[in-house]
Amino acid sequence: MLYLVPFWIAFLVGILVGWAWKPKWAELLTQKLSSVVSKSLELSLPSSSSMSPMFCLKNFGSSSCLNSLNLQPEAWVIDNGEQGKTLSVSPSEYDNSSTSRSVVNEGCSSAITEEDLKHLCQLVEMRDGGPTWMHMMDRSTPNMSYQAWRRDPKTGPPQYRSRTVFENATARIVRDFFWDDEFRPKWDDMLAYSATIEECSTTGTMVVQWIRKFPFFCSDREYIIGRRIWEVDGSYYCVTKAVTCASVPRRNKPRRVDLYYSSWYIRAVESRSGNGQLTACEVLLFHHEDMGIPWEIAKLGVRQGMWGTVKKIEPGLCAYKKERESLASLSQSAYMAQVNTKISMEYLISLESNEDLSRSDVDSTSENPLAQNISRALIYGGLIVLACSLDHGALSKTFIFGMGRKLTDRGNRPS
Repeated sequence: MLYLVPFWIAFLVGILVGWAWKPKWAELLTQKLSSVVSKSLELSLPSSSSMSPMFCLKNFGSSSCLNSLNLQPEAWVIDNGEQGKTLSVSPSEYDNSSTSRSVVNEGCSSAITEEDLKHLCQLVEMRDGGPTWMHMMDRSTPNMSYQAWRRDPKTGPPQYRSRTVFENATARIVRDFFWDDEFRPKWDDMLAYSATIEECSTTGTMVVQWIRKFPFFCSDREYIIGRRIWEVDGSYYCVTKAVTCASVPRRNKPRRVDLYYSSWYIRAVESRSGNGQLTACEVLLFHHEDMGIPWEIAKLGVRQGMWGTVKKIEPGLCAYKKERESLASLSQSAYMAQVNTKISMEYLISLESNEDLSRSDVDSTSENPLAQNISRALIYGGLIVLACSLDHGALSKTFIFGMGRKLTDRGNRPS
């Protein structure tokens, strides 16, 4: 760090001088380059009297720019293997966080198997043989408590484990809440589009397509997810993971996430009010995915945005309970959440008895504070470089530095 300080000082001084003094030949060169790019883009894009490509570049993110774009990319077409029956995903549906259903296909029952159930049970019992879980966060609201851990396996992306307890909620309603893709956009603003590709009315297995929005540093991602629920004595093992699906062609954009795992164990627990009643619901979540970005950047984004995302779940669950009380009919995905594979505890124990893996420990200490300080330094340094590289650009320097202060302030709060 001592060697980097003079370099950063010299770099910043050079940028400040560049802002204060700009030769005329540089301005003329920039104008000529902009005109050349504008002409080349206008030749390749449909003409419009109210919008040019350079107008959108200079006013990126404005409503006038977005509304004036009249480009219509081709729709995503999902072929379910049945003649004459396809699902076309239009861009307007994608933008409006819509949900679609395709023709039911009973051939997806093998997408999620008992091997996946056994793996989730091992994660719940912390007998999967993985590394130690490091404590990340411990937060609460009047009706929800939340704890989170992370571990870094030798191969693969970071893995996350969380424990959430919702007061005055049943395991059934929480199960339906997380499964209901039609209602999810009301509390999960990252879900841009969802569609049911296949479903099995016997096992409740579903194959769904998700398209999720991410912040500016990461483009949208597509997920093909298989999911299934097992019920054991009123508790629910909910498995969701990425699966292959030949009926959905792979495209350049949005980029498909091939490694994705997000599964829950849901059960009724005693309320923290101490009344001795099982009026609360505990959710153990195990999640990891590879979005195609450096894992250290992904860990930084998760750490900074985790609580902001999680705290939206509790009001969303309250709204879902009210909607369920007022509506007589269920959405299709909520209906499929009630099609469970019921097994006994003895059968579940027999699945786990075949393997004897080492126990995964939970570390009560938080993450290394030195790593957090270095992360804050990297945030400021990266944002400074970004701000210095923009001259009359779409993002203002005030916004960038304000965002940097907000991120570092979050990092300074105790977990």
